[in-house]
Amino acid sequence: MARKIAFLVAPEGIEQQELIDPWQAVTDAGHEPVLLSTESGEVQMFKHLDKADTQQVDALVADAEPAEYDALVLPGGVANPDALRMDENAVEFVREFVGSGRPVAVICHAAWMLVEADVVSGRKLTSWPSLQTDVRNAGGEWVDEEVVIDENLITSRKPDDLPAFCDALLEAIGE
Repeated sequence: MARKIAFLVAPEGIEQQELIDPWQAVTDAGHEPVLLSTESGEVQMFKHLDKADTQQVDALVADAEPAEYDALVLPGGVANPDALRMDENAVEFVREFVGSGRPVAVICHAAWMLVEADVVSGRKLTSWPSLQTDVRNAGGEWVDEEVVIDENLITSRKPDDLPAFCDALLEAIGE
């Protein structure tokens, strides 16, 4: 059965591989990825610090209902989650989604969204290593592992972890 998967990003600063690889995995598995952002138009992806491709936004997070989606993916990149966590609609979307029990897959710096949404306390997760203090200060247990699954949270550290991250996401949505 095809699932509808939300990918939530800011207008720029998304680490391209962390959006494209899970998007392709979801598409190849026969599911429908939907790109949500805080602004309409195109989002700017990056390969580390260099501008890369753009991708068209499908819907605004302010208009999106978490209940319409079967899973949520939060790609990283430093600037992406840093900007996204300043948007109240995006933070509330993440908070509500995590609370729903449906899969939430978060990679690299995107764990900042979990901290901002106040859903880390008592949870075990991983992220880019520089976020470990933020995770611990928010009441979470940070570990250095390729992929960590804690109930409905799936977290990974970096682009090198994408194969395991995508496998865990597909398993969680029923592939």
